[in-house]
Amino acid sequence: MTADTSPRIAFLGCGSMNESILAGLLAAGTDPAGVTATVRRSARAEELRARHGVTVLATGDDDGANAAAARGADVVILGVKPVGIVPLAREIAAALKPTAVVVSVAAAVSLAMIEAALSEGQAVVRSMPNTPSRLGRGVLSISAGSASTPEHMGRVRELLAAAGTVVEIPESQVDALSAVSGSGPAYAFYLAEAMAAAGVELGLDADLSALIARETVAGAGFMLAEEDADATALRRGVTSPNGTTQSAIETFEAMGLPSIIASGARAATARAAEITRELAAPASS
Repeated sequence: MTADTSPRIAFLGCGSMNESILAGLLAAGTDPAGVTATVRRSARAEELRARHGVTVLATGDDDGANAAAARGADVVILGVKPVGIVPLAREIAAALKPTAVVVSVAAAVSLAMIEAALSEGQAVVRSMPNTPSRLGRGVLSISAGSASTPEHMGRVRELLAAAGTVVEIPESQVDALSAVSGSGPAYAFYLAEAMAAAGVELGLDADLSALIARETVAGAGFMLAEEDADATALRRGVTSPNGTTQSAIETFEAMGLPSIIASGARAATARAAEITRELAAPASS
């Protein structure tokens, strides 16, 4: 896209996830002049202006900041906490262009809940990104709302592609995807923590153990990012028959590590569904 044809983008709420997407877009060449963000506190607004060079409005200083940011925007990305998504959608509904696409990056808030808070026919796309988006290495799902056309989906896909790999899925699969990619970075960090702790138990200096665990997990990630990389093939390539790595892998298998990971993912999925029911309850009562 050229600067003349680039969409105007509004990030309403700029916590860690929306800022991750924002940073990825800017790193990929998105013009900061076409981006407006909103946050609650003026100090946070100053921080984001200095860091990213975009227009940032503070709702604590101006009650109409969200509507002002949304007015005239082609893509409006809702990035507040899940409990605030529907009220925010109601707040900006009258300010949106009919042609604008509203993108929610919040967990547990369904497309139907957002659409009910907006004008009839407003295009809505639900996305589930993850935090590596700020490095351009994220996974970002997109799911179409009832009024979203292929053109809308293409616009959102092109926009989010600057932050990582975009996959289109039905909304029914969002919770499962989130259990793998949304929560997944925490699983990798948890693994690095456990590896570092194991090194200390084996007699390594704590700082050294943390360093080598961190760099090992990061390096393995780079290998997985190579074209046509296959996790199983890579793991087998490191696992020499009757070697030290095989002893470790066999121990993991015997202790049920794959089942533990699957159980954790199921728990994450179940909790997402539970939060959705909790958020929907007030609207139906």
